[in-house]
Amino acid sequence: MAAKRCNVRITANFEANLEAVERFLADTGAPFAFTAVLDDLADHVIPALENHPEIGRPFFDRAAQSVEARQRIKQLASRIGTTSLREYIVGDFLILYAVQEKSVYLLSIKHHRQLSFDFSAHWR
Repeated sequence: MAAKRCNVRITANFEANLEAVERFLADTGAPFAFTAVLDDLADHVIPALENHPEIGRPFFDRAAQSVEARQRIKQLASRIGTTSLREYIVGDFLILYAVQEKSVYLLSIKHHRQLSFDFSAHWR
């Protein structure tokens, strides 16, 4: 008997991240690369997560490097309970997702070169 497939759901934050990825690729002179990102998500990533939701690395396996990070990770772990938080590297992208029962929630996607800080807003 085959295992039941998971439903993959896209969160609002993931959609916002996709918009940021599209802007990032356009700003780096590769606006047509975004179509390839969407194709890869539809053709490879989502089907892989539907069939193998544990494919990504457990998020909490990464060792925190500061007291503040350890505290935040502890708080996050207590908030999500039995939900499995995982990260999946696909090409140039890091995808953060949660597995809860038979659902996979895509939480975040970032290109590895996207900065997490808006330096242009801080340094004019």
